[in-house]
Amino acid sequence: MTDFSLSDLEKIVAERASASPEESWTAKLISKGQEKAAQKMGEEAVEAVIAAVTRNDGELVKESADLLYHLLVVLKIAGIPLDRVMEELQSRTAQSGLAEKAGRGQ
Repeated sequence: MTDFSLSDLEKIVAERASASPEESWTAKLISKGQEKAAQKMGEEAVEAVIAAVTRNDGELVKESADLLYHLLVVLKIAGIPLDRVMEELQSRTAQSGLAEKAGRGQ
């Protein structure tokens, strides 16, 4: 088990966001704006789904890492800290997933 966390990755994204786009993929992606970063996140999500459906565990791990990274980039651009997402997840654990979903009217 690793000690590396999503919070650690969020800090790295924040650090690299201030770099030159010529020196950092993160800065380059951020410079292209939220729409482009969200598009890239969507591509990674599709690739993760394909890996899951084809039961390719190695690719699923890699694509999941890409997806989490791109999600944090999109959150950074949107000005939404990871803590806010974690608070939302925590609030959902107070009840079962089925009850929570029913409460949203879905």
